[in-house]
Order: sequence, then structure tokens, then C-alpha cells
Amino acid sequence: MPRAPLEWTRANFDALLEELLGFVAIPSISAQSAHRGDMLAAAQFIERHLSDSGVHNVQIMPTAGHPVVFASHHVSNDLPTVLVYGHYDVQPPDPVGEWLSPPFEPLVQDGIIRARGVSDDKAPLFIALAATRALLQAGELPVNIKFLLEGEEEIGSPSLEGFLQDNAALLAADMVLSADGGMWLPDVPTVVNQSRGMTSLEFTVRGAASDLHSGRHGGGIANPLHAIAQMVAALHDQDGRVTVPGFYDGVTDLSAAEKEQLRRLPFTDEQYLRDVGAPATFGEAGYSTLERHWYRPTLEVNGMWGGYQGEGSKTVLPAAAHAKISCRLVPGQDPARIGAALQQHLRDLTPAGVTLEITPGKHGAIAYRIPPDHPGLQLAVTVLGDVFGIEPILVGMGGTLPVSGQFQRILGIDTIFFSFAVGDENIHAPNEFFRLERLRLGLHAWTEYLRRLPEAWT
Repeated sequence: MPRAPLEWTRANFDALLEELLGFVAIPSISAQSAHRGDMLAAAQFIERHLSDSGVHNVQIMPTAGHPVVFASHHVSNDLPTVLVYGHYDVQPPDPVGEWLSPPFEPLVQDGIIRARGVSDDKAPLFIALAATRALLQAGELPVNIKFLLEGEEEIGSPSLEGFLQDNAALLAADMVLSADGGMWLPDVPTVVNQSRGMTSLEFTVRGAASDLHSGRHGGGIANPLHAIAQMVAALHDQDGRVTVPGFYDGVTDLSAAEKEQLRRLPFTDEQYLRDVGAPATFGEAGYSTLERHWYRPTLEVNGMWGGYQGEGSKTVLPAAAHAKISCRLVPGQDPARIGAALQQHLRDLTPAGVTLEITPGKHGAIAYRIPPDHPGLQLAVTVLGDVFGIEPILVGMGGTLPVSGQFQRILGIDTIFFSFAVGDENIHAPNEFFRLERLRLGLHAWTEYLRRLPEAWT
């Protein structure tokens, strides 16, 4: 196939940028019911774009929450089928007063686009849409392509698993190419090969039936705050290892080749500490900071509270204390098993004089790892190397993308992360932005990836 798709994106870059700005201007905030109409408007924008591009079958499909945009374009039974995933919903812009410009009035300035949702996930998603249009303008798509673009990712994708189960045949494909995700640095091409899973819970320690006078009752009954502090402190040993029995069962260390990939990254603990404003690194002994970020499981206390917290003094012995815990998991760990082991460990740690109540988290997610010999992964490395002129580095992801595990479990296919967002673009924070150069690079890479996939798949 000639290089016409890339030439088309270059010739039409300004028009594509204007179209993207219109998409970003839609305040598609999935968490707020007042924006339900905006959610539909964003879905309709995608529907129009794909239909105008010449995609055969485009439809907005209802869910129990916000709709899914599904599209498909079949070329030949002899070609691989790619399922493109992304999301059109965005985070709320709060605190609005910290924005340098209105969050839903996208501003192009100094080589960036600043707006809520432009990095997560509208510009990366738009790149996939525009690359598809470019290939169709050149004559025909070189692959069969389907789109699954949801509107609930920012609220935990509560409708997605049911949608996948109900529409498994419709969504059948050879692989997923995800517009969601991101790269680690703007100047170093990286490919995510693993994301961590998660399990969580909240627990309450109770003592007396109500708050009591600490002078009258202190020293006579257990203090729930003392008890919960003792329990939380016992969840790790002095070397930073989680003390939950069986927590590390099935967890394996990185290979020498994988550790070499980490050493290639321009990362130092000193710069990391300057970036986050911490005095020292901390974590499981025997592993580097990046290993602990991406490839080791963790247990973190996300919140702990109880007793009087207002201004001044109120000498009470509190009736209850509370804590929230989340565990990030790696391949080899089952969220349900880890959650059950953590609950039992908390019961074992509960001191005399208090009772324990546990509320498991609503959602668990398994960790995901792309098979290293997957042709889609290998093609991503090749294409990014050609586009950037630098050999890409395989990296992990400390966060959790439940959809990749759902695709694997329900549809039986693996996910290749191919987003052109970068981790420093203030996602979920004021002044979110996306680099214009990343838009150009993304259009180049997506058209090349789809163009080369048939040969790579064979």
C-alpha cells in the first residue's frame, strides 16, 4: 500500500485538529448526572465521525449506564480483525479555580492543547478514529476493524463486563488495540507489557457503644484508634514486605532481560524524589523503585480516621476507628484469594477489647500481562522504533486497567496498549494537556500499525 494515508493526515492536520477541539469541548463527565446529555453528545460525535469516514456499521448501543459506541468494517475473512478500545468520558474538572483557562474551552498554545479530557482519553481516541479515516481515504482498510468506545471508564466501567458478555459474538476479534493507557515519557517510546490488578476493602474497629470521656474511661477499655494503628502497623514487616500469609504465593521475579529494560529508562531515585517531594524511597527490600512501582504487589492504607477531628481539644475515647486498604496485584495473584487472606489476617491481628467489621470493595481486577511473543506487541515495538527513531522500551503500569483482563477472560483476546498520552500530562488534575507533536506522531504510528498488521499477523 502506498504512503497515502500518512500524506492525507499531514495535508488535513489543521482540519483534524479543529475536529478534535470540538470533541474535547464536550463536557462528557460520566460521574455527574447533570452531564448525561453531554455524554450522549460525545457518543454522537464519534458516531458521526466514523459514519462520515465510511465505516460500514456504526451504532450507539445502550447499557445500564452510559452508551457504548460500536462500529465495524469488514474487509476480508483472510485479514486479522482488530478491536479498538477507548473511552469518551472524562473526569470532573474540579478544582476549576486552579485552571489557567476554562477546562472545556480547549486552548492551543505553546505546542500543547489544554483542556479536561484531552489526554485521558479524547486525543488518543481521536488518533485511532482519524487514522481509520486516513486509511479509508487511501482506498480501503488493510484489516477488519471494530470499535468499542465506552462512556464509563472514569467511574470504573460498571456496565462494561455485562456488555462484553452479552455481545461476545459481535465483538469477536483477534486482538484489542487500546487507545487508552499512555507512555511513560514524551521523548522515549515505551510499550506497556503489564498492568497490575487490585483488590480493596474498608474495615472498622469498634470499642464502646459511643464516644466516652477519656479521663473517666481511659485505661479501662480499649481505644479503637490505638487498636487500628497497631493492626495497620503489623501489615508490613521492617523490610517493607506485606505480612499477609500467602500474599506472595505465585509471584515471580523479573528475568535478567526484563531488568535490563528497566535500566535503559532515564530514571533515578534522586530525580524521582525531587519530583514527588519525598525525603527517601521506601518499599520492599531487594527491589528497585521501578520494580516496586510496576512488577511487585503492594498493600497501601488509603485512609484512616476516627475520634474528634475538629478545631481545638475534645478529650474523648472514640467508639470506632476506620481504615481503607487497597492492594495492587501482579500476575500469579488472584484478587479473591488475596482479599480473603487479607480479611483473615485482619481478624488475626484484632486485639482484645475491640470488634472488627470488614466491608470488601465492590470491584476486584486481575493483573494483566501481554505474552512477550504476541505479534501485536512485537509490531508495536517495531512501529514505534521506526516512528521515533529510537528503540522502544517495555515498561509496566502501576495502575489497574480492568478492561484488559475482561477482554482476555470474556473474549479470549489480548490487549496491546497503543496510547500517545504521556504520564506527565496532568490527567485527573487541573490544566490537563496533550502535546501537538504527539498528535502527529500518533497519527503516523496508528496508520503504520494497521497497515503492517496483516503481514505481522501471518
